[in-house]
Amino acid sequence: MAEILPVETMSEKEAAAELARLAIVISQANLAYHTQDAPEISDAEYDALKRRNEEIERRFPHLKRDDSPSDQVGARPGEGFAKVVHAMRMMSLGNAFDDVEIADFDRSIRKYLGFSDAEPLAYTAEPKIDGLSLSLRYVDGTLVQAATRGDGETGENVTANARTIADIPQRVEGAPQVLEVRGEVYMSHADFAALNARQQETGGKTFANPRNAAAGSLRQLDPSITRERPLRFFAYSWGELSHSLAATQMEAIERLHDFGFQTNPLTRRCTGPAEMIAHYRRIEAQRATLGYDIDGVVYKVDDLALQARLGFRSNTPRWAIAHKFPAELAWTRLEAIDIQVGRTGALSPVARLAPVTVGGVVVSNATLHNEDYIAGLDARGQTIRDGKDIRVGDWVQVYRAGDVIPKIADVDLSKRPDGAEPYVFPDTCPDCGSPAVREDGDAVRRCTGGVICPAQVVEKLKHFVSRAAFDIEGLGAKQVEQFHADGWIREPADIFELRSRYGEGLQQLKNREGWGEKSAANLFDAIDERRNIALARLIFALGIRHVGEVGAKDLALHYRDWQSLERAIDAARPAALAHRAADEAEEAERIAAMTEGRRARITDTRAAAVAACNVSPEAAAAWEDLIGIDGIGATLGLSLSDALANPEERAAFDRLVAKLTIVPPELPTQDSPVAGKTVVFTGTLEKMTRAEAKARAEALGAKVAGSVSARTDLLVAGPGAGSKAKKAADLGIETLDEDGWLRLIGDL
Repeated sequence: MAEILPVETMSEKEAAAELARLAIVISQANLAYHTQDAPEISDAEYDALKRRNEEIERRFPHLKRDDSPSDQVGARPGEGFAKVVHAMRMMSLGNAFDDVEIADFDRSIRKYLGFSDAEPLAYTAEPKIDGLSLSLRYVDGTLVQAATRGDGETGENVTANARTIADIPQRVEGAPQVLEVRGEVYMSHADFAALNARQQETGGKTFANPRNAAAGSLRQLDPSITRERPLRFFAYSWGELSHSLAATQMEAIERLHDFGFQTNPLTRRCTGPAEMIAHYRRIEAQRATLGYDIDGVVYKVDDLALQARLGFRSNTPRWAIAHKFPAELAWTRLEAIDIQVGRTGALSPVARLAPVTVGGVVVSNATLHNEDYIAGLDARGQTIRDGKDIRVGDWVQVYRAGDVIPKIADVDLSKRPDGAEPYVFPDTCPDCGSPAVREDGDAVRRCTGGVICPAQVVEKLKHFVSRAAFDIEGLGAKQVEQFHADGWIREPADIFELRSRYGEGLQQLKNREGWGEKSAANLFDAIDERRNIALARLIFALGIRHVGEVGAKDLALHYRDWQSLERAIDAARPAALAHRAADEAEEAERIAAMTEGRRARITDTRAAAVAACNVSPEAAAAWEDLIGIDGIGATLGLSLSDALANPEERAAFDRLVAKLTIVPPELPTQDSPVAGKTVVFTGTLEKMTRAEAKARAEALGAKVAGSVSARTDLLVAGPGAGSKAKKAADLGIETLDEDGWLRLIGDL
């Protein structure tokens, strides 16, 4: 069994290799499950692989592959059936694995819709059937087509086979003119046992489980064989409709039942997460006696109008989630806790375990997240594991529910060795010895060594050459480590001097082990090709804390060239420092007020701190313009300002930029009345939430800012607009109300 590396400790090379492996493994699993009807791994292990892939992509978004499993639903259709293009794509579902994630799901729905915690929001909860997805199309009440999910876009035409299933009506009365019913084909435990017994008696193939049997039976090229198999069907959803079935999910399911479809009797309407989880527990308790396989519970927003507002992500609906049943647990000994240092200086603790098999994989590492997690606290400071801390020598319970990277679920205090000491998190960097500090509000302790910390330097260089950054062919993590160890590159600018330094003379790249004249020349050529670089790639490649791909693109679109970005950040520096001083003064005032038993005067304190900094109007405007870029904000703005104000970092940036030709971003060319314009939303929007408005504007090619400035093209103002509306009027910026905005973009 291969050892599984924690994502937190992966190098970029290891991450790329693991994504490549996962793409192959998950593709094979999809093919085996959806097309060959012979799954090779369990559902829990499949979920774990998918979540591992997603976690790596979140940490290394620039490594996301074109064939990423995150963008795939099911598998390509088999070759034995005619293909059917679904009128509406058959989506997958996001997964949750504990009660906290269900509460988070509810919070995310409320935030997107603009609902308070007190506003009613109902969901349906139904068993997640472990079978084969099927779409049934009726026209004028007659079944005309049945298709498997396939890859979500295209499935297999299994109409003749579907007509043999007793649970599937051939005609429905009172249905819309076009009705596409979706559900799950399955086989009961009793029918599965009887089928396998018959197969064994006749020398036929026996099936590993009911899901395999159901899928294999539905996908027979000879419908007469399908007719002999005891297949069942639960309807739970729909695709294309000529008109709606009902106003709510629950009423629509009842309507399908009235049409003659079997619907699951355990489906319930719930008023919130507490009722959803309670119903999950009831279904879980009945799981063994249901007579058919389920692997979790699916929750859906009940109001269909709200479902429409919430819409979809790339391949999952925002309004639904699958609450999966738990996966495997195992106990083992914690032998050590190691600290690894990342690109931004984050100190990440990793548990070194006595090797143990969890879900069929031998693991010897587990993520410990941060020092609070080790101490028995979560991100909100609340106790976890009943407050039990984690110590070297402890007997710990490891789990892989939905995540291949093991995590520690519990500690057996009865087996804690005598003399086991609480773990003391280091306050110095293990790589360079610099102080490791934890800023207020940050869960992570970070090395302050910066460019003198070898771990950070190497990780920053790896980031610089990564796929979403400079993406230099032939210069990956291994080469970066090698060249840095030998003193050939210590900062990004050195990469562009490799040819002049090591192309000729005594120390030549072509003479190094693993290199030849051709490979050396290819590397030099690849480096030269990257002397022309897009501004967004450059900004991202610098590895500035909090500046990801999206932030880099937003900055590039806003400032258009490197010199303008530098000038703007320099101009905003006094205001950035004032903002930090105000934050520090606010915190000091809050602590003093608590100590003295009085009420904190935060507003006055912040105002005094800002006034003491004597910020010019020009600096204030530059800072407001920076943090007004939607998605940037003060945290990223301060980080960017600090990086450019650091003399060593700034000099390194300047040396790099001098060797490059920086290409400005292309302006949006989308054909819409707001393409390329900067839009600000303010006040109360009554027909959509701010999140919906932003998503719609960006889809039309607009840039959405958080504050009004001279760069703003359009202000959309609802009731309570306040100072932004006044400022827009002072600047002569066009202002529309919500209806005017909707008319402008053609939504009203």
